[in-house]
Amino acid sequence: MNTYTLFGFKGAGSAAVELALEAAALPYRIVNAASWEPSSALDELRAANPMLQIPTLRLPGGGVLTESAAILLHLGIDAAPPGRLLPADPAARAQAIRGLVYIAANCYSAIGIIDYPQRWTGIADEAGQEAVKQGARRQLHRHWEIFADTFPANPFFSGEQPGALDFLAVVVSKWAGTRAHLAQHRPAMADALRRIETHDVVAPVFRRHWDA
Repeated sequence: MNTYTLFGFKGAGSAAVELALEAAALPYRIVNAASWEPSSALDELRAANPMLQIPTLRLPGGGVLTESAAILLHLGIDAAPPGRLLPADPAARAQAIRGLVYIAANCYSAIGIIDYPQRWTGIADEAGQEAVKQGARRQLHRHWEIFADTFPANPFFSGEQPGALDFLAVVVSKWAGTRAHLAQHRPAMADALRRIETHDVVAPVFRRHWDA
């Protein structure tokens, strides 16, 4: 059987790719690996991705894909049934692709600064690093506000059924206080994220990752 290998970890961004594989009914296995878990399969992950980033996806033919948006686009265009992960309508599909890249460039990237502020500044003291962290958090929440204003959910971001854009949004918005911020400032989007979480495809994966 042509099986995908997903390098990921509980509660990590790999959940978005796991959701896509489930939704598209593509066979896969998970290798638990994360840079913050020394006892995980780091050597195997390093061989596939020297940056030790997750998600990393090994394709059935042996090739390797990294970067969440790239993985989801590949699955949506080249692997899933037409219209399953990306909208079949060209205009809607173009906006879904825009949304995927938007989250990766503006929201996902801010999480790295929040988690590891010392990598992004020469300031060594904790107060200075905390200032960087809080600034990144404010910017992250602003980016999500813009997303909410730009990408309507009718009833999902991908249309009648959740797709790749929904999966990336519902996972990346789990972090850094985003859900609480959206509940206060963009309640319609907060409601959309709850709809995605409780969808039949999404709920079992979320229970595995967040015991929800």
